[in-house]
Amino acid sequence: MTSQTPTFDEQAVTHERATVNGVGLHYVIAGPADGDLVVLLHGFPEFWYSWHNQLPSLADAGYRVVAPDLRGYNRSEKPPNVADYRVDELVADVAGLIEHCGRERAHVVGHDWGGLIAWHVGSDRPEVVDRLAVLNAPHPTSYERLLRSSPTQIAKSWYVFYFQLPVLPELGFRLNDYAAVESILGETVRPDAFTDEDVERYKSALATPGALTAAVNYYRALGRQRARSMLTGGGEPDRSVDVPTLLLWGERDFALDTELTEGLDEWVDDLRVERIPDASHWVQFDAPERVDGALVDFFTD
Repeated sequence: MTSQTPTFDEQAVTHERATVNGVGLHYVIAGPADGDLVVLLHGFPEFWYSWHNQLPSLADAGYRVVAPDLRGYNRSEKPPNVADYRVDELVADVAGLIEHCGRERAHVVGHDWGGLIAWHVGSDRPEVVDRLAVLNAPHPTSYERLLRSSPTQIAKSWYVFYFQLPVLPELGFRLNDYAAVESILGETVRPDAFTDEDVERYKSALATPGALTAAVNYYRALGRQRARSMLTGGGEPDRSVDVPTLLLWGERDFALDTELTEGLDEWVDDLRVERIPDASHWVQFDAPERVDGALVDFFTD
């Protein structure tokens, strides 16, 4: 980490709130009011600020850009139950936010957990999506299939199983002033991808009362859903995506195998895959200019 001053001008965004799908969401918004809408969905353990490189770039390109704190995170409302973080609820949040912004459709972009939500929005609510862009988040069915067959991916996914435990994950994250956050964000290619100030922002957001348990509950809710499906003998769900899709992938991902970028035409007909060899899981931090350019090119193509 470095202590350089970040170049992001927070005055360039406006902080607002909305109640959608029965939950209060905090979000930031930037760009011209009449621009095509872009919704940016962050991952774990992040918040809206994970898009601080993309917000001004997309706004300057003429887009109306919205980056929410997902439910449970940072300044958004934190429902108390694990079931409140089921994927269908998260998808409904995104659809509700698009409607709140006065639009019927939007370009939906997601990274990590936000990418998983984006995949589900694309498959479950295609009518609200113009174009879908996913950053280092695997197609859900592709991931589940690889997880059953690849010891390498099982080993990389150890934390998913660990997060199913009660209490212990939260205790681990709180140790040594949230040292785990700094460790996770340290898994980058660029040594200055996250500044010291960035890291403190992430720690502070995760330390907001209720936020840490809410963030872990995303994994618990998904784990319970998968367990129920296995116990009831449910097959692989149809996760076909019928909207134009861009998958951006930092190849030096510590948690996800590059194999997850292959064979996706089984579920996605109109797919563009761009692999970035010199980027990690934190692809929009390791290669911000390339990510920004790829998104703008994809939206305008």
